Amino acid sequence: MTAEPASPRHGPTLTVVVPVLDEEEAIGATLIRCLEARPHLVGEAGVAEVRFVVVSDGSTDRTAAIARSFVGVEVMELTENRGYGAAIKAGWEAAPAELLGFMDADGTCDPRFFAPLCRAVIEGGHDLALGGRMGAQSRMPAIRRLGNTLFAALLGHLARQTVRDTASGMRVLRREALPRLLPLPDGLHFTPAMSARALVDGELRVAELEMPYQERIGRSKLAVVGDGLRFLHVILAAVAYVRLSRLSVPLVALLTLAAATLVARPALLYLAQRRLEEWMFYRVALALTLSTVALVLLCATIVAEHVSALVHLRYERFSPGRRGLWRYENLRALAGLGLALGVLAALLNAEGVRQMMTSGQVTLHWSRVMLGGFFTVDVAVIASTVGLLKLVRALHGRQPYLQEGARAPLRS
Repeated sequence: MTAEPASPRHGPTLTVVVPVLDEEEAIGATLIRCLEARPHLVGEAGVAEVRFVVVSDGSTDRTAAIARSFVGVEVMELTENRGYGAAIKAGWEAAPAELLGFMDADGTCDPRFFAPLCRAVIEGGHDLALGGRMGAQSRMPAIRRLGNTLFAALLGHLARQTVRDTASGMRVLRREALPRLLPLPDGLHFTPAMSARALVDGELRVAELEMPYQERIGRSKLAVVGDGLRFLHVILAAVAYVRLSRLSVPLVALLTLAAATLVARPALLYLAQRRLEEWMFYRVALALTLSTVALVLLCATIVAEHVSALVHLRYERFSPGRRGLWRYENLRALAGLGLALGVLAALLNAEGVRQMMTSGQVTLHWSRVMLGGFFTVDVAVIASTVGLLKLVRALHGRQPYLQEGARAPLRS
């Protein structure tokens, strides 16, 4: 079978990787459609050249041999199964281009659809364009449609951007955007990881175009439960990697609410009758424990947000005058809270310390000792957080001098 590559024109180059694992039933028909689509893509997608690269991911059937029978298709054979994502990355590395794409080899995707995907990147200015499989005419199985809907809803809530299909197996991205998404996993969760990181990034532009989606040829490699759990993990990990606060702040709020609920009744009774009873001990102890855990989590989140911004070269978001809960200027409020808690701890336990120093016997009520102890722990947590943030800010000041190839000014 022969097909001549289209003549070169002006525009970016496009590499389309077709990862395959034992797809001898489908690969021939898929490549015929790819080669037939090549002139259309050069004419309609705005690209100068299209390279189709089949990566056989440890196939044990005739998949690679069938692919090699097609002129105009490049074939890579991995000697062992490395995973869906690993195959795509290997193809991109072997055939670099300005636009990088991939599609499934199971007959579900139409290669001609790369034309609108490329136009969304070239003309629309998007960094990533993915084909959405959730349209009314999609032939996706019901269980997979349900899973995609749930994952898309979760990711949309956390990333505050929405796509309907987080695991689409057909997409195009700008090569220069790829480092912002790496590292990407080697398995089938490659696609939801890419979607999650692109959406959570906040600066990459993502387009989703509804595409035709057919029933696959042959048996699916997707394990609904196992791969579903991996998809969930990579979505949560991608959010934590860039925006930990979107996961942790709701938990902080829940812990704080629980602590307030536990301590409400003892506090009201004390205000009304000016007395404390033994049954209150357990409520107050649990409330203080929960509130301290909430504070630790909040402080860890603040540090994580600053470290993430530093690593991703976006620390200017914390510069003076910028809005936001995590900006550096809010350190004053945090330090003020620590100072207030320290003063309260000292006032509550000054008499107890005096008694210990003079007589060795302490007669303070348990509530004062407990509050003072927890407040002291809180002060230590806040002081550590303030110190770490000052260190991060100092590292940011050195960053221009340490970046490879940077021409930093000698004067600050």
